[in-house]
Amino acid sequence: MKITIFKNTKITYTDQGKGTVVVLLHGFYENKEMWNAFVPEFSKKHRVIAIDLLGHGQTECLGYVHSMEDQADMVHHVLHELKIRKAVLVGHSMGGYIALAFAELYPDAMKGLVLLNSTSRADSDERKANRDRAIIAVKKNYVACIRMSVANLFSEKNREIFLDEIEYVKLEALKTPLQGIVACQEGMKIRKDREVILHFASYPMLLILGKEDPVLNYDENIDQIEGTNVKLHTFPDGHMSHIENKEELLVVLGEFLKRV
Repeated sequence: MKITIFKNTKITYTDQGKGTVVVLLHGFYENKEMWNAFVPEFSKKHRVIAIDLLGHGQTECLGYVHSMEDQADMVHHVLHELKIRKAVLVGHSMGGYIALAFAELYPDAMKGLVLLNSTSRADSDERKANRDRAIIAVKKNYVACIRMSVANLFSEKNREIFLDEIEYVKLEALKTPLQGIVACQEGMKIRKDREVILHFASYPMLLILGKEDPVLNYDENIDQIEGTNVKLHTFPDGHMSHIENKEELLVVLGEFLKRV
């Protein structure tokens, strides 16, 4: 594990392999450990950077709101320190929102973009209200709220199939400090709509969605790539494709990385 300081805040990350740089950005409640099955495989042919995002894993909180722009600036700081000029960004869920903010702020640093169980669109009013309710709930009962939230990320049938994996994800999620959870909910709530990037960016892009995703409505989210060059890959399961469809995802991402 490596450490850098961004705005007086400790940032932790790993850096393995050589070749085209691939930056892995985890989702909400997650940390860089979510990529444990992917880093050894991809680092055989690529330089793979996995970062603990603000308020997650072993990275400290920057403040009481972690905007997607704050997170993107932090990612850029890590790449600048490593003297990396261009990278492929792979973002799971919230990591996808951060990858899009990075793409808007630092377009010349983009070599490719993968949105994994993510969207370019801003929160709807209903989603914002849900985030407000989630903030109240996690402040009242931190453990119960996190355990329930994690289970609800998987498709209904997979909640029985992946019991051990779900328990592991819950334990990792419980390492996330309350301030980190609230700051990221607030940051996601105010994020911009960045669908325009999907229409005009010139680098390769891939959108990966789950047909039974309980968080992102599949039919609503395939609309965003209509008329674009963004490739779509659909899995039959939920929001956690890196667990629910791990082997297939390794292949899909590997094929994408060959093309960039």
